[in-house]
Amino acid sequence: MTEDAVPASELYTDEFAADPYPAFARLRADKPVCPVSSPRFDSYLITRFDDAKAALTDPRLSKDLYGPEQHYLRIFGPNSEGLNKNMLNSDPPEHTRLRRIVSQAFAPRRIEALRPRVARIVDDLLDKIVPQGQSELMHEFAIPLPMRVISELLGIPAADHDRVLDWTQVIRTSGSSGRSPQEDRAAVQAAQLRLHHYFADLVQAKRAHRADDMISALIEACDQDGKLSEAELVTTSFLLLFAGHQTTADFIGNATVALLTNPDQLALLRATPELLPAAIEELLRFDGPLPVASPRIATEDVEYEGVCIPRGSIVGVVINSANHDPAQFADPDRLDLSRERGPHIGFGHGVHYCLGVSLARMEAQIGIGALLRRLPELQLGVPVAELRRLPAASPFRGLLELPVRFTAWRAEPPAPIGAQRSPSTPSHVHSAEEQSWSSET
Repeated sequence: MTEDAVPASELYTDEFAADPYPAFARLRADKPVCPVSSPRFDSYLITRFDDAKAALTDPRLSKDLYGPEQHYLRIFGPNSEGLNKNMLNSDPPEHTRLRRIVSQAFAPRRIEALRPRVARIVDDLLDKIVPQGQSELMHEFAIPLPMRVISELLGIPAADHDRVLDWTQVIRTSGSSGRSPQEDRAAVQAAQLRLHHYFADLVQAKRAHRADDMISALIEACDQDGKLSEAELVTTSFLLLFAGHQTTADFIGNATVALLTNPDQLALLRATPELLPAAIEELLRFDGPLPVASPRIATEDVEYEGVCIPRGSIVGVVINSANHDPAQFADPDRLDLSRERGPHIGFGHGVHYCLGVSLARMEAQIGIGALLRRLPELQLGVPVAELRRLPAASPFRGLLELPVRFTAWRAEPPAPIGAQRSPSTPSHVHSAEEQSWSSET
């Protein structure tokens, strides 16, 4: 790393975790492409919108972390290949092959068929919350909603949902447990190993007893025509699980805070519920759950904004900074739900554009719409400055906890926005469709 690298002490602080956008603004203005020292790994950050969009499609910035140079060791550490060698961390043609296998499951019409089941899960979760008058919304709603949806789609038995969630949360909350760095690293590696063994065992069980779920469909692709190896079957299952709930959960939390701290926009959305689809896009632009796109490696010297990024460098495309670039968005630090829909890059760009975008939007629309409808006088349970967040150096932007208060009530809720409440909806999903959203796949 060069001598002019921005040190971790200037960026990865508690203040940065609470509000990274002033720091991003300084970087865009003064060092739009710069080397940065991080507690996780050193990298070059690209922060302006046009540069970010170009970098996301630059073939010189590779996603293949598992080639001969084994860049994954710097990023993920040892023992990661069993779960992380997947389409997210690959280039065409491997990425094209792996993505094509699962892409049919994400056709918008197939995802739309899941709307009644997603609405039922939302109502089941809120039925437990509404009589209380208060809730810790991350663990009682934002996390279990997408986790339950993606688990059902994959075919993870209901009895296993809690322990699988526990393992994924060890990975998500790395750095926030109070453990030493060595203990934290060991805990993450242990959780990864458990998840690898779990999916390997689940694949064997599904192979013996096929069902109408995504893992069974992947097994068929593996067994019938060899399009998918056994190892790829396991890593793809993990990617769909993790990407399918992590960022959606963090987005619901971030969006709720954004609305509650911008009461004029909250009032506008309550008065104009048809704004909800556009509101989801603006909330994602305003405070997305994946601040930096998954790492890329410079396969040759690359120049952006007159800065040479040396071959072999890790490159981070700062999505949340690009989405606040005043050259692209007027008054970008203001939440404006009536903003004309613009080309934000919250779902990525290029061949790694989010595969599960339709499902992500649907879950967010139904979930946030139901929160506003069913929790009257919703407000934060603590001052915004006291909210506990993921560490500043985390690859995710999200909350550890989201305490809220509201007026308790017991009346039967009205139908969810965009869906009819259907008691006859089965408790399982009769389809092989699924999945995810990380901002990229």
